[in-house]
Amino acid sequence: MGNIPTELTGPDFTTGVPLDLIADESMLQGHAFGSHVLLVRHASRFVAIGAHCTHYGVALVDGTVADGQLRCPLHHACFNLENGAAARAPAFDALARWQTDVRDGLVYVTEQIEASPPRVIPPAPDETAGMVIVGGGAAGNAAAEMLRTEGYDGQITLVSAEASVPVDRPNFSKGTIAGTVPHEYNFLRPPEFYSDRRIALRLGARVERIDAGAREILLADGERLAYEKLLLATGADPIRLDTPGADLPHVHTIRSLSDSEAVASQAATAKSAVVIGASFIGMEAAAALRSRGIDVHVVAPDDIPMARVLGNDVGIFMRQLHEHHGVTFHLGTTVATIEVGRVTLATGATLAADVVVMGVGVRPTVTLAASAGLAVDNGVMVNAYLETSAAHIYAAGDIARWPDPHTGTLMRVEHWVVAERQGQTAARNMLGRQEVFDAVPFFWTEQYDLTLLYVGHADRGFTTSVSGSLDIAHPDFRVDYTMDETIVAVATVNRDRESLAAELALEQMRPPARVRQ
Repeated sequence: MGNIPTELTGPDFTTGVPLDLIADESMLQGHAFGSHVLLVRHASRFVAIGAHCTHYGVALVDGTVADGQLRCPLHHACFNLENGAAARAPAFDALARWQTDVRDGLVYVTEQIEASPPRVIPPAPDETAGMVIVGGGAAGNAAAEMLRTEGYDGQITLVSAEASVPVDRPNFSKGTIAGTVPHEYNFLRPPEFYSDRRIALRLGARVERIDAGAREILLADGERLAYEKLLLATGADPIRLDTPGADLPHVHTIRSLSDSEAVASQAATAKSAVVIGASFIGMEAAAALRSRGIDVHVVAPDDIPMARVLGNDVGIFMRQLHEHHGVTFHLGTTVATIEVGRVTLATGATLAADVVVMGVGVRPTVTLAASAGLAVDNGVMVNAYLETSAAHIYAAGDIARWPDPHTGTLMRVEHWVVAERQGQTAARNMLGRQEVFDAVPFFWTEQYDLTLLYVGHADRGFTTSVSGSLDIAHPDFRVDYTMDETIVAVATVNRDRESLAAELALEQMRPPARVRQ
């Protein structure tokens, strides 16, 4: 993904570069044999790997080398320097690698190391119960991939209520609505990826019941699927207000690809739009709609957009950013009624609205888990290994409420990268690895040409400390979020390396991964 530049820049590593040009644990971008190459000096030796992240094509030279990994500056993907493998979501594909040779005070990049061919996975007997994943979102897809990466060769069945193969949901409130992302760009993998790896997709299928005693799930069509281990990754459902007119065809929530493309289709000819709710989804949708030249109004009961998560200072900054781009806010009020072509506010004011988007939050989809008798409380309760209260059943993603090893409290977050990383950990634990999930939460939001990165987790009651400039013309800042005199989260704009450093610092405050005895 992403737009990797075609022009080769930097030194030609095939002709050699001086050793002292690259300090230990640092890197230099150049090229070799017609490819962009990153030369990294790590543990007093040189590693030559692909220069761009396999997630969105970002230049990795702007990232950080730490703990034997190369970290992407944009979405914090990690790559293993030893073999180029994607060590942590959101990247899944390995970086290309080249041989290096040191002689006469120079380091050279020589021939490319051939990637290992995909492992041939033999069919398993039909009667063998395998791994079943319910939910085709971030966590479910990541888990299916990780099971194969870790060498599992039994049956994998991914049951999804969605009609399509797993999709890149963060696009939905951004480029898909804006009309800048082609339809096919939304898919995480092509259909043949799953068939090649023998991951059976049951699309458009719903699970009616879990029989934990028999280790089976019952599908809506009456079919039963036996499981060796079961992962619940059912995600969350968008909240749809019961406002009069909320069921009209021009009123949308944004959760599926069809939702997003329906908004985009109507936005193509719309002149006005109302976004209900100043959530991240709502604000991203407002920016995407505004980029089409549509007159956009945001209505929310909050006094300051996103202040509950980002604090007052950043909330005010985000409002000013949108106002600078022509968005009008109606804060401290709600929508009373929705009609064709307009909405009426509780204040009595009316707004033109060819399109209405509800971005008022989501609720974890826990009905299936609750009906199976699993412990549920604002999500599905899991332990440090993402195991639920029922044997052989795991949960990951938006529904999982897990013990945070840093704060000692229970946490549930609705972030894409967290869901993918939980899916990866759950998959390894389904194979008996007994790996504690202790990743620092991370998310990003893109609005207009601004990207805000956030690492950690600050609940209610935090205090903030801002450094840098909140000027919307030249934003460049860092915000520390403190609870009980401890920094628990950091938000940054135009300080990507600081975000990576903050992530590392928060990781080091947490206990290392443990193996249960």
